Amino acid sequence: MNFAIIIAGGSGNRMNQDIPKQFINIYDKPIIIYTLEGFQKHPEIDGIGVVCLEGWHDILKAYAKQFEITKLKWVVSGGSTGQESIRNGVYKLKGTTNGNDNIIIHDGIRPMIDNAVLSDVIIKCKQYGNAVSSLPYNEQIFRVNDELSTTDYIPRETLRRVSTPQAYKFEKLIWAYEKAFEEKIGIYGSSYTNTMMVDLGETLYLAAGSEKNIKLTTKDDLEIFKAYLKIDKDSWLK
Repeated sequence: MNFAIIIAGGSGNRMNQDIPKQFINIYDKPIIIYTLEGFQKHPEIDGIGVVCLEGWHDILKAYAKQFEITKLKWVVSGGSTGQESIRNGVYKLKGTTNGNDNIIIHDGIRPMIDNAVLSDVIIKCKQYGNAVSSLPYNEQIFRVNDELSTTDYIPRETLRRVSTPQAYKFEKLIWAYEKAFEEKIGIYGSSYTNTMMVDLGETLYLAAGSEKNIKLTTKDDLEIFKAYLKIDKDSWLK
């Protein structure tokens, strides 16, 4: 089974809006629904769970019904941190999920989920036990000596940008979150499942990524998302 956990438990303070950013409407559809549709339409996704901000569960369920997100199986509340929210979603699967099932974790505010990217994450997870969406880093990265000078750089060929979707075997995911929270490893600050796994000594495997897979954090990001939705690809482009 391939089961998706969508993380939508944040309040979105940096967006500075009256409602959580995942519920902002773009062209008469909430951002979270664009995200869910990507998983709804993928033939290999068997079910979807959402980690949602407290007080917004019923609204999310109503939107899911309106937009025919039939694969939605449950909604649970988020925690006080990103890692607590993911853990809540992972623990919700206890007793209903086989240890060898693939669990795909994805940010609810990354609404442009590419079908091919999702497929590759699933394929790589089946092969290696985990898979993280990634892209090469195309800019030059320099270490600073001070605010005005540098004498050292990091070869960009050694770098990858990692985001979601990312997938893990359920038995490994349960083990990791139980160990991480018991021993206080990889659960603070900006930690995510991928960084936690590395902190626990695991090897990660890289899957395909997409430049369109933007995270909607600011109002400028919303404008970029709207532009992507309006783009018509030229027929002559391969």
